[in-house]
Amino acid sequence: MSILEMKVPSPGESISEVEIASWLVEDGEYVHKDQTIAEVDSDKATLELPAEESGIITLKAEDGDTVAVGQVVCLIDTSAKAPEGSEKPVENSSDSTDDIQVPSAPSKEETNYATGTPSPAASKIIAENQLDSNKIEGTGKAGRITKDDAISALNTSSSKPKEKPLKPGQSKQKMSLLRRKIAERLVSVKNEMAMLTTFNEVDMKPIMDIRKQYKEEFKEKHGVGLGFMSFFTKAVTQSLELFPAVNAQIDGKSMLMHEYADIGIAVSSPKGLMVPIVRNADEMTLNQIEAEIKRLAIKARDGKITPDEMSGGTFTITNGGVFGSMLSTPIINPPQSAILGMHNIVERPVAINGELAIRPIMFVALSYDHRIIDGKESVGFLVNIKELLEDPIKMLPGEEDIRVLLGL
Repeated sequence: MSILEMKVPSPGESISEVEIASWLVEDGEYVHKDQTIAEVDSDKATLELPAEESGIITLKAEDGDTVAVGQVVCLIDTSAKAPEGSEKPVENSSDSTDDIQVPSAPSKEETNYATGTPSPAASKIIAENQLDSNKIEGTGKAGRITKDDAISALNTSSSKPKEKPLKPGQSKQKMSLLRRKIAERLVSVKNEMAMLTTFNEVDMKPIMDIRKQYKEEFKEKHGVGLGFMSFFTKAVTQSLELFPAVNAQIDGKSMLMHEYADIGIAVSSPKGLMVPIVRNADEMTLNQIEAEIKRLAIKARDGKITPDEMSGGTFTITNGGVFGSMLSTPIINPPQSAILGMHNIVERPVAINGELAIRPIMFVALSYDHRIIDGKESVGFLVNIKELLEDPIKMLPGEEDIRVLLGL
């Protein structure tokens, strides 16, 4: 018999532990080399764990367990032969994850067979104290739970803080490691930063007119749709050049300045909010920005985003408008110093050259760390974004046609 110990690989720098989100195989199952056997959550992303060799797998951790990087989580008997008719699973070539099957929990009968049944005396103690018999290891014959086992379990549970019983209609769901880390970061931002938010409004008609006129030609040439996010990203990167403190961060007693713009784009995923990074967005064209955002959003949605693709951003854009948000105060993504919040577009009455008109208006919000960014800089930054969006031709270095901006 040849046994391979599979250890948790390091998903990235500074990550010391991960959580087993779900096993995709069952204990004792034959697995094939490179087959995805589990999904693991780090504090930055959900990653897939592939089998290092083919063989019979023995699981050494359970769903929801937090394990250290380098810890053995399963064994693979590489000397075992594949069962007849067993074929290596075909990887799904589409973007969908609908075909992924997660193993179900053991049935009550299976659990009883594994742990044995309680003696009458043990059953009474378990029932009176609402203990979980499935979590008690039986020392009696064939795994039978004895009175001593029940008393030992009772003493162990008594030393733990009592949880309030749930009311009818209530249930508990364990927070993923990713969600817990997000919660910690959000609280730390409120406690450690002097966060303020400034607001403005943008007349979206110029951009909406451009999209209406050129969206088909743009998609035909570049293979991606022309969305609002590329215009906002372009406006942000150009405004960061004028107001470099907004693109900086505090590093001890110094300001760490960035001469590049790595823009985080907040996207919603089944695991929660993720912020993949568009690297060197200041050097990209609109179509390159759209293509990169699409690529990263698909990876985040499918749980294939890597920690490297979510680290090192200098500024973040979040769009609550896709969920119907009219106005909000976005929370800064540390160690960055500012974040831009987009919102929904609503037709509102506005004054244009002394005349009343109905225009599609978006409220925008800039949250910033007042320790490093002054009010004048934050307001000037947001006003510059507004001006660029309301007259996109200003994003070009000279008096050029809008088609040049679109790469047409």
